Amino acid sequence: VQLVESGGGSVQAGGSLRLSCAASGYTFSSNCLGWSRQAPGKEREGVAGIDRDGSTSYADSVKGRFTISKDNAKNTLYLQMNSLKPEDTAMYYCAADLRPYCGSVPGGLRDYNYWGQGTQVTVSS
Repeated sequence: VQLVESGGGSVQAGGSLRLSCAASGYTFSSNCLGWSRQAPGKEREGVAGIDRDGSTSYADSVKGRFTISKDNAKNTLYLQMNSLKPEDTAMYYCAADLRPYCGSVPGGLRDYNYWGQGTQVTVSS
């Protein structure tokens, strides 16, 4: 299984970015997928998750600003990030699991089976 993120970069506060994650060797449509992030000196936290049936969950810190989506035909996961804040600065990781549902924890699973290498997002004030 290979997960490759793209779309990170530097943006001013209030701006937008769209992250993408291309998957190979994995059945995209059948399982829980998600995005997590890790800021310097902090633990990794779940940002958003999406179930096999398209149900989504978000961390409280990003709710209303971020949108997770997927294109099963393209085996690609997305994270649209709007109204970005300096505190959103982090390395963002795409993740995929063998379980079909992400559970009830806001922001998705914490122990995905597979992880990408990450893409850096930097938001300046």
